[in-house]
Amino acid sequence: MNRIDKLFQTKKERVLSIYFTAGFPKLEDTLLIMQAIESAGADIIEVGVPYSDPIADGPTIQDSNQIALDNGMSLKKLFEQLQDMRQTVSLPVVLMGYLNPIIQYGMEAFCKKCQEIGVDGLILPDLPMQQYLDEFKEIFDRYDLRNTFLISPQTSEKRIREIDTHSNGFIYMVSAHSITGARTGISEEQIAYFQRLEAMNLKNPRLIGFGISESETFTTASKYGNGAIIGSAFIKKIKESQDLKSDIESYIQSVIH
Repeated sequence: MNRIDKLFQTKKERVLSIYFTAGFPKLEDTLLIMQAIESAGADIIEVGVPYSDPIADGPTIQDSNQIALDNGMSLKKLFEQLQDMRQTVSLPVVLMGYLNPIIQYGMEAFCKKCQEIGVDGLILPDLPMQQYLDEFKEIFDRYDLRNTFLISPQTSEKRIREIDTHSNGFIYMVSAHSITGARTGISEEQIAYFQRLEAMNLKNPRLIGFGISESETFTTASKYGNGAIIGSAFIKKIKESQDLKSDIESYIQSVIH
C-alpha cells in the first residue's frame, strides 16, 4: 500500500509534514535532513526540487532554491542522493517541484524513477488539472504516485469538488492567498475558510500550509484539517543551524508537543 494512504488510514489528526529544499543548506545535506525529520517525529517528508522560478514560494524558499542550484543540485543529483533512502527513511516522501525540469527529464522516466527509489507522491503547483487528467494521470497511477493539488480561499466550491474527485493522498489547503512564508499566525478570516472546507465533507484528508511555524499555529490548523505543512519556518531553522540533526530534532519536538 502507498505510504501516504497508509498514514492517513492510521492517523487522522495532527499529521505534520515538513518541507525543505533538496541540496540546501549544503548540497549533500538532503538525506541527513530527511533522517533527522523522521527521528524527530514528523509524519511526512516533503522534498523541494530546486527551480529557478518557484512561483508559489516566498523569499525564504526562493532563496533556498537559489542556494541549492548554486550548490549544484539538479533532478539527476537528487535521484542519486535518494537512491538508497529507503534503507534509513520509512516515512512517506513527497517531491514538490515545478513542471519545467520534470518535463525536460521526461514525465514517464521521472515517475518510474520515483517509484524505483520509493517516492510516494508529488506536488506540482503549476500542473493544470486538465493537463494532469489528459496526459499524466495514467502515468501517476501506473507508478503508484499520489498527486496533490493546492486549494486556496479563492478556490470555488465547484473547483474544490473537482479537485477532491480527482485527488488521492491528500489535499494541500493553502491557508491564505499569498506566497509561502508571507504571513504568520492564523486570522479569523482564515478560520472561516477552514470551517467552510470542513463543512464540505471532502473524501480526501486535508493538510493546511502557509503560515504554520510553531506549536500554536500547528495546533490551530490541526483543529480544522488533518494536520499541517511547515516549510519556510523550517528552512529558516536549518539555514541558521550549526548542528542540523540536533536543531531539527528540537524544532520539530517543539511543534508537536
